[in-house]
Formats: sequence, structure tokens, C-alpha cells
Amino acid sequence: MALILPTGCHCRSRPNDPPIHPRNAGTAGDGMIHYHGTPITPREQLRRMAGRNFCISYAAPQDLATCLEIGQALMFDNGAFSAFTRGAAFDEEGYYRWLEPILTPPHWAVIPDVIGGDEIQQWNLVRRWPFRRDLAAPVWHLGLSTAYLMRLLDEWPRVCFGSSEEYWNVGAPAWCGRMDDAFNEIAKRHQVMPWIHGLRMMGQSNGDWPLASADSTNVAQNFKRDTGCAECKARTIDKQQTPPGWNVRETQARLI
Repeated sequence: MALILPTGCHCRSRPNDPPIHPRNAGTAGDGMIHYHGTPITPREQLRRMAGRNFCISYAAPQDLATCLEIGQALMFDNGAFSAFTRGAAFDEEGYYRWLEPILTPPHWAVIPDVIGGDEIQQWNLVRRWPFRRDLAAPVWHLGLSTAYLMRLLDEWPRVCFGSSEEYWNVGAPAWCGRMDDAFNEIAKRHQVMPWIHGLRMMGQSNGDWPLASADSTNVAQNFKRDTGCAECKARTIDKQQTPPGWNVRETQARLI
């Protein structure tokens, strides 16, 4: 039976639509969780965002203490992309040492990944994760196979979607098509959508895909230009919500 959504929702079912696969409200909450990337300066602007959710990167942890004090929940990013862009080696053991005293519920961390790496490289990092699985999420890069995505979803309570290589440009036509591929495959296996987190995907808060959570540095980078108020910009963003479910779509034939 199709899930009937409230009147006015752009994605509500019509009589001939395939069934919507709803997002797991018991796991991912009733709406998308927005993790605001840091650092956010000046500090007084960050403090005005008390009660928001934050993303702290291992590569830039300046706001960690303040966010632990005022934040509702934190996600910890591994900083692998920052290391990649600097041409530096990622310090896996250093990341684990950094996480050990702070990785407690409701906070969670992104498992180390290899930018541009293959599935074997990614899996080798996933299997070395030393902490509880419910406090972590492995990364599925959109260029990897959906078979690998299904493997991650079978074994982990949440999975991050990462945009890299030919799918680096979030929102581009190729990226959108690949997101359709992924959610189509998920819907074939899961009656209820699992927790999918969109790395750098907060701009898709009002998009087509039922992301349970996402992060970006939109507020940190743009609030001074847009409003002069970080909390005001975060409030506007946090009101935007992804659809609660997914209708399987026709897509172009692609290697999946």
C-alpha cells in the first residue's frame, strides 16, 4: 500500500505511483538532521547557535570544546579530504586517539576512507574500525558499485554518501542520476529507508532524496555575506526537510 503524505507535499503519492519506501523514523528521526560544519568565527556567533548540531573535522578541531558544551549532537569527520587536498598522509591512528575520549552517544564519527580509492582499500579501513558500530558510519563514494553500498548497509546502522571524482559536483546531472541509482537499489532491498548521511549535501535539504542527515560548511562560509548572523542562517537551513520516502525511478542504463 502506498504511503499517503500530507496535502501540499510535492512528493505525495498519486494512484498510479509505485509505493513510497519511507525513511526509518524510529532510527533517523522525523526529519533530516542538519550538521553545521565548523570552525565558525567569531566565537560569539558560534555560541548563539547553541542547541544546533555540528560537524567537527579532525583536520580543523578548533571549535570542539565549545560544540561539546553547546551542541545538541556532533558528528566527527575524519578529515581525509583535507589531507588529500594538502597532499598529506592521513593519520589513521591519530584520528582514533582523538576520538576515544569524545565518541559517546549521541555523537558519531565518519570511518576513515580513501579519496578516489577502490572498494578493497575502503573495506580495509572499515574493518579496522576500533569502536562501537552504532557510533560510526562508513563512506560509500558514489563512484563505487551499489553492491558495495548494499554490503555496507547490511552491516552498519548508517552509511555516508560521499561525492568524489566524476561525481564531485553535488547537484550536477550526473550526480543526480547516480543518487537515483543508489536510492532505487536501496528501495529494492529495504522496505524502510536506512539512515543515509550526505557528506557536503546540506544543500539537498529540500531536494529529492530521503537523506536522514547531512552536513556542510554553508553557515561557516556564507553567514557574514548573507545575513551577518550565523544562527539566523542555520535556523533557515534547519527548517528545510528532505522527503520522507522514495519512489523508484526510471534511470538511464549505467554500470551499477
